[in-house]
Amino acid sequence: MKEHYDVIIIGSGMGGLVAANIMAREGRSVCVLEKNNQFGGNLQTFVRDRTIFDTGVHYIGGLAPGQNLYRYFDYLGILDGLHLRKMNQDGFDIITFDNDDTAYPHAQGYDNFTAQLVKKFPEEKKAIESYCEKLQEICNKFPLYNLEEGKPYGNDAEIFQQTAKDYIESITANEKLRAVLAGSNLLYAGDPDKTPLYVHALSINSYIESAYRCADGGSQITKLLIRRLKENGGEAYKHSEVTEITCNDKKLESVTLKNGSKVYGNIFISNIEPKHTLQMIGEEHFRKSYTSRIQDMESIISAFSIHIVLKPKTFKYLNKNYYHFKDYRKIWEAHKYTEHTWPETYMVSMGVRKHQDEWGEQLTAITYMRYEEVKEWEDTFNTVAQKNDRGKAYEAFKKYKSEIFLKELEKKFPNIRECIQSVYASTPLSYRDYIGNHQGSMYGYVKDVNDPLKSFISPRTKIENLYLTGQSLNMHGILGVTISGVVTCSEILGGSYLINKITDEISNKTNKKMTV
Repeated sequence: MKEHYDVIIIGSGMGGLVAANIMAREGRSVCVLEKNNQFGGNLQTFVRDRTIFDTGVHYIGGLAPGQNLYRYFDYLGILDGLHLRKMNQDGFDIITFDNDDTAYPHAQGYDNFTAQLVKKFPEEKKAIESYCEKLQEICNKFPLYNLEEGKPYGNDAEIFQQTAKDYIESITANEKLRAVLAGSNLLYAGDPDKTPLYVHALSINSYIESAYRCADGGSQITKLLIRRLKENGGEAYKHSEVTEITCNDKKLESVTLKNGSKVYGNIFISNIEPKHTLQMIGEEHFRKSYTSRIQDMESIISAFSIHIVLKPKTFKYLNKNYYHFKDYRKIWEAHKYTEHTWPETYMVSMGVRKHQDEWGEQLTAITYMRYEEVKEWEDTFNTVAQKNDRGKAYEAFKKYKSEIFLKELEKKFPNIRECIQSVYASTPLSYRDYIGNHQGSMYGYVKDVNDPLKSFISPRTKIENLYLTGQSLNMHGILGVTISGVVTCSEILGGSYLINKITDEISNKTNKKMTV
């Protein structure tokens, strides 16, 4: 590690790695500092019983040729090395409910999405078509979503003022169809009174366009980004936790690592939790109104997950996800569970191997969990890089919750228990420690139609050489944080310059392929 770099990036989540690659391609000396044993934030994988599990990336959308994430990945040079498995064309997401044997599919391709749902709701074709048109209309109002020059959030104020729930209820009176259209809202932790329609649209659209799983886990994306970064002269270091950021005269000078060494830079990009960033720099270096706004931001609810290693050749691989609810009339209320009703919803996803046969190796089930349930252990910290034991009471809590969760899964998969080799659990503390989100938040900060500007954070700060990136700024998800990295670099390099360079490079690559 050198003493000085043009750009220092704190944290190696997807947004930080995208920003690192862009700046390295621009000829800047770049250093990425990561506290964990792995790079990648939510792209991290972990192994239990020689079985690979994803931390957060269970499937990816928009990766078919010409689609938005495909084009961004093409520019970053990571497409050729990716091993992907396309999910079920006629139902990549399946929405189900207690006391209803029907499986309601979300299919790939808008025409197919409509066709498959019309089979279940033959009298609701107009409503389903209107829904599909609305999603595409909203996504077209976000220029960077489509690799076009313009403001990150578009210019249409109306799209920030309607909730997803209100819109869906406006197009149909059929309660079951309403629930099916909103059925994958665990993707963004939908709230009936707060979640804007644009969050729903941006979260869902790319999956409808195309849906894939990463064979052998999402960490392959990280490895490819790190490889490209190094090819362009950039550097990245694990086990390099930043403990202090030095600021003088409204300008950052250096970061201090846990081992006591200092690294100096011209530009600093923080890919860690904004609340934590301000605390490390010192809130006295920012306006009180700014620090108050950041610290008062509401974090999205966290999650509890069980990771199941399956006995060999006992459980068929499912090339689709399940989103299940106990009560279709409470589709937006699942995060308001009580001790007796938990879990009211869950998502089930399976990992895929490069040479996948008919049998599954693992299954992950995810549901909501409020941070307050694990608050008594919040002073503990446990990762691979910094191992600690939270104690017997914590292990008993995980075991108790896992058993309740398994009983719910048995209702949908009656024979699952006899297929289980082992079970591991993750709580809000696991997500907090490994990902660094405030209280283990699933997706950063709450987006609220009642106060749209409150939840937006600019990548540019009042400290002239400090920039922010990641899921807390724009949108979460692989596409959302990829765009976040581009938005951050646009502030440094110029928006017109960068987006034109990206599109020109993609066009040149396409032309070369066509002439070969």
